Formats: sequence, structure tokens, C-alpha cells
Amino acid sequence: QVIVSKYGDHLPLYRLERIFGRHKIEIARSTLCDWTRQSAEALGPLYDVMVRDVLGSKVIHTDDTPVDVQAPGLGKTRTGRFWVYVGDEAHGQVVFDYTPSRERDGPMAFLKDWGKEQPRFLQADAFGGYDGIYDGQAGGTVTEVACWAHARRKFYDAQQSDPGNSTQALAYIRLLYDVETRAKKQFGAQKQDDDSRPLAAIRLELRQEHAAPRLEEIKTWLEGLPISAGGTVLPKSPMGQAVTYAQNQWEALKVYATDGDLNIDNNPAENAVRRIALGRKNWLFAGSDRGGHRQPPAGQPL
Repeated sequence: QVIVSKYGDHLPLYRLERIFGRHKIEIARSTLCDWTRQSAEALGPLYDVMVRDVLGSKVIHTDDTPVDVQAPGLGKTRTGRFWVYVGDEAHGQVVFDYTPSRERDGPMAFLKDWGKEQPRFLQADAFGGYDGIYDGQAGGTVTEVACWAHARRKFYDAQQSDPGNSTQALAYIRLLYDVETRAKKQFGAQKQDDDSRPLAAIRLELRQEHAAPRLEEIKTWLEGLPISAGGTVLPKSPMGQAVTYAQNQWEALKVYATDGDLNIDNNPAENAVRRIALGRKNWLFAGSDRGGHRQPPAGQPL
């Protein structure tokens, strides 16, 4: 009950102590802490199995989110980091990691030698801490896959200041997502057929036929926007920042169209990390770095 309440329902231990107290069950909070620690230690081997499964993926989605961590002596909390790693369809585990900061050492250590035996794909945001992994510094061959949801969000945020260009950008991106919807519908419609094709094959065919030409149109449109201090799009305006982000990420943004196993966006990781955000509203902070390793949910069961 304690473990499910803490990790499944995001109830901090002090609330559980009070809940049990209302039922005349007196359990010291120190005992509850010991139980969670012992449970985390007991589940360690299972976690290791899940990590190995994720690292067997051709494609991994990753994201991170901050967490306050108690820092005795400072008079305030400091910021730690939770990282999520989502395996591909053939390795469907979701695992979390904790680091005391957002330094690149976290993902570099987790993904050490990933891609050493064969090339892999990492889908993430534009965080520079991943650059070393793409450069091979972690010991593997890993290709960056950017997220069209991130790019879209920046154009969406520019609607009020530049509705014309924002609407054009969102319309282009909508067409890219329409190809993804068409692939899923085509895959679902042929499920009963004996000669049905995998979703990845359908995706790749439709992307090459419809998304690839559209990507070239978007690139040409982006290059044609006059971004300058005296132009119609100011460099530091929301639209200027959206265009700069898309241009800087362009090579990674178009990678998804070359392989049907890749996603158009990083939503699998963003959705997985939301459970941390939900819990953070209740337990507020981690008690220590060691507690941070025990704080996030263990992920999906095998």
C-alpha cells in the first residue's frame, strides 16, 4: 500500500503517515522511508533489466525535467534533474534516471557505448548536452532526431506578434502530421489482410512520397523570410526565434522522413515525463540525491 500510494498515486510519506493515523495505524515516517528504500533496493535488479531492454532499442526517446532537492546548510533547495528514456516498439520499457544537475554527464553515462555495435537514433529536444553523444563521445554511432512538436510550439507562440507567418508555418507542419495520420489509418485498414505491411514500411513510403517534398517547401520558405534588425521579422521576436530554431535544427528535423521506425516528434518522452510533473505538485522536492534515485516511478512493468 505504501509503495503504490507513493509511486502510483504520488502521495508523499507525510500524507500517508496522517492517513494511516486516521485509521489508528501508527507507523513512523522513518519506517515508511526505510520501506521505500528497501523496496527500491529490492527492485534494483528489475530496473537493471529494464534499462538493458531500453538500450537494446534502435530508437530511444529522451527528455528531462527539473526537481527541487533539499540542501542542508544552504537554507534553500537546489535543482536536480530527472531524465526519462523510452524504448522503441520492440523494447517497450520506460525508465528514469536522476542526476544532481543538468550536466551532459547524465545522458552520456546512461547511453555509454549505445550504438557501438550498430547505428542508433536518439530523439530529443535541442539540449546541447546531447551533442557529445551525436559526436560519438559516448562510444557509439547515434543520429540526432529532432522534434517537430517543439518546432511547432515555437511558431504557435508567435501567433499574436506575427499571425501571418505563424499561420503559414502551422499549416505546413499540419501537412506533415497529416501524412502520419494517413499512415496510421492505412495500417489499421489492412490489419485483417494476410499480406499486411508493418507500420514502419507504410510510414516510410508515404513520407518519401508526401513529406519529403513538403519539407523542401518548408526549408525554402524559412530561407526566404527576411530576418534582420530592419526586416519584417526581428531576430529576437517570437517568430524570429522560431525560424532560427527550425533552421538550426533542420538537419535533425528532416531525419524522421528517412526511416519508418522514427517518430515525427518526441511526444513519447514528453508524455512519460509528465508523471514526474504530476507527482512534483504533491511531494514538492526530493530529500537528497539518494532520494532522487528512488523518487520517480519505476516505469512500465515487464
